[in-house]
Amino acid sequence: MTSDGYNADRDAVTVFANADDPIAAVERAIEAVADDALTITVADAEAAVSRTATNSTETTTPQTGGSTGTTKTNTSKKEPGSPGETKGVDARTPAADRPPVHVAKDITGESTGTGTYQDFVTVFRDRFERLAGQLRSRVTHRPTDALETMAGGSEAAIVGMVNDIRSTANGHWLVELEDTNGTFPTLVMKDRAIADDVDALLHDEVIGVEGTLSDDGGILFADAIHFPDVPRTYSPSTADRPVEAALISDVHVGSQEFLAEEWSAFADWLHTEEADRVEYLLIAGDMVEGVGVYPDQDEELDVIDIYEQYERFAEYLKAVPGDMEIVMIPGNHDAVRLAEPQPAFDEELREIMRVHDAKITSNPSVVTIEGVSVLLYHGVSIDELVAELPDDLATYENPQNAMAQLLRKRHLAPPFGGHMRISPEESDYLVIDEVPDVFHTGHVHKLGVGQYHNVRLVNSGCWQAQTAFQKSVNITPDTATAPILDLQTLEVTVRKFS
Repeated sequence: MTSDGYNADRDAVTVFANADDPIAAVERAIEAVADDALTITVADAEAAVSRTATNSTETTTPQTGGSTGTTKTNTSKKEPGSPGETKGVDARTPAADRPPVHVAKDITGESTGTGTYQDFVTVFRDRFERLAGQLRSRVTHRPTDALETMAGGSEAAIVGMVNDIRSTANGHWLVELEDTNGTFPTLVMKDRAIADDVDALLHDEVIGVEGTLSDDGGILFADAIHFPDVPRTYSPSTADRPVEAALISDVHVGSQEFLAEEWSAFADWLHTEEADRVEYLLIAGDMVEGVGVYPDQDEELDVIDIYEQYERFAEYLKAVPGDMEIVMIPGNHDAVRLAEPQPAFDEELREIMRVHDAKITSNPSVVTIEGVSVLLYHGVSIDELVAELPDDLATYENPQNAMAQLLRKRHLAPPFGGHMRISPEESDYLVIDEVPDVFHTGHVHKLGVGQYHNVRLVNSGCWQAQTAFQKSVNITPDTATAPILDLQTLEVTVRKFS
């Protein structure tokens, strides 16, 4: 409606949203409204829905993922004022001569979870076995039922999933661990150096504990806590030629706060000689603002139709040099399921975003470009870490610290049952099996660049000005930032376009 010059009453939008075919109903309302009208009323909407319901020429096609299931006809849409698709500068390596981009851990088309109890048992067993396998080379552990048979005072170790964390009356920490045979309590004394490690623990993560059994054998006094972690000696792979990648996220096309001018400045810069080496663009989710993501979101939308939001995004993407290789994953504002891991966009949205033949994969995914492995994850779990961990380990102002904790735990979303939705699958796609060379996230709209055990960390900011919600919680976003990753050195240069 906005693209045709009309506003709509909020109740009218609700009428359209509840229609069997919202797109057709909107088109009928626009056809019938008076020429001098500026606003679509509830009466206009109800009349259009009624006419649509009796018209047998409208058809629907089955859809998957987050789409509405209707076939949309694009009629006389006004296009955003972005330049058409253009060829990149000659200095870039032709796409046909570049090494192929490899994608791993893509759940698209592989999701099997139905939400049954057994599905959750399966995914947690898989998480435990894989993370325990990473710890067994460092911890000579025994199963919980074997510990129960050992003599008091014996040295022992256990690998388990954190089932409970609580403080005792004396200020010590009681950490209950669970494996496939049962549970066993471990006690971390408050005056031990390892007590600081308890601050970093989250429910449902897998750790190893070494120590000494109590005299009665009923508890393990902890001497050391081991996380799966990244080896301190990890040596990342790098490209064998001078080539760069732009890392961005959270574009939010469709929001009234989308920074169109700043995006155009970024796209223009990519055509300059200064950006000759930038041959890849990696987008870590939230291409559009979405619809119905939070209460009263419609009041903050510039584009209220989800399909049109993606059409606008595709138009803005056309301004990027045509010979750039683009990889993108969805985020929590995109039209896919909210539960992670998130499969990539359905075929209808892929067709809309076919610009530059972008490689579209799931959230999370591991993408290898020029021999460098990049773990792409939108980053919703950062909210959980900020809420649960102390400020020296996780804050919105320094998202790279929370990212380091995820690498330390070798899992992208350890706690289950919080605000974050997790889909139970046959295997846990959120386990970090292989150490990446680069870890790229978004979601929190803050710029963060760092390094953890030689892994490059990048949270890339956003392309959306401060929203009303962000203002209410005192979050000032880092806008129009594009971290440029040198794939030969893994150094990052942050470009600002505002």
